[in-house]
Amino acid sequence: MSEYLTTEQLAPEVVRVAHALHANGWVANHDGNVTAAIGDGRYIATPTAISKGATKVSMLIVVNGDGEVIEGSRGSFSEIKMHLAAYKCRGDVRAVLHAHPPTATAFAVSGHSLGTPFMAEPIVSLGPEVPLIPFGLPGEPALDSSIAEALERADAVMLGNHGVLTVGPDLDTCLLRMELVEHLCKIALAAHQLGGTKPLPQSVIQKLSEKHAKLFPRDIIRGHRSLESSTRPSMTSKGDGDRLVKEALRRLL
Repeated sequence: MSEYLTTEQLAPEVVRVAHALHANGWVANHDGNVTAAIGDGRYIATPTAISKGATKVSMLIVVNGDGEVIEGSRGSFSEIKMHLAAYKCRGDVRAVLHAHPPTATAFAVSGHSLGTPFMAEPIVSLGPEVPLIPFGLPGEPALDSSIAEALERADAVMLGNHGVLTVGPDLDTCLLRMELVEHLCKIALAAHQLGGTKPLPQSVIQKLSEKHAKLFPRDIIRGHRSLESSTRPSMTSKGDGDRLVKEALRRLL
């Protein structure tokens, strides 16, 4: 991994990405948040109770590994633990985004994932899966554990009854992954009108997954989970992509 960027280098990037989330319609009101690692267990972040469209460099805060504000005059947001769970479980993660892109969030609140991959290119950027994890209130250990488990095998996660979380080596990668998850959900819903998505062959998925792993190697940190595996809620099965889309549509429309 490259050296950490400084607070001064990252601050305008955090603001730019926050504005992009708002401009794309992926957040409303005070929804969503942006964080980036600056080393030594510190993270620059957007503060609580501020529209992402109105975020300024002067408003940003720096938090420690417990989510406590150590720089800045504003408060930390209530979902900081989700971001910290991602950093604690993956040594390669340098940035985390959380947002509510409407179509992807519609899948999440209806309890369905995208299922088996149905397009080749997204596998290279996202990997072979975008897991859907059970709903949990911010700060609950069970939610942190579910996020950690999902991020051991994915770089984008749908949060049940909530939204989407993306991680990456930098803010731009996180933003592109958020965009791609939303784009795939839009395609899946449109494809239903033509008979549904057709999953790719497993041989193709495997080949492209290997390419993703080479481009974006994961540094899994063991012993990071706050709950034993027997007490964590189970992950939602991927199942068949076409079936999931149809079931989601019946609930949404």
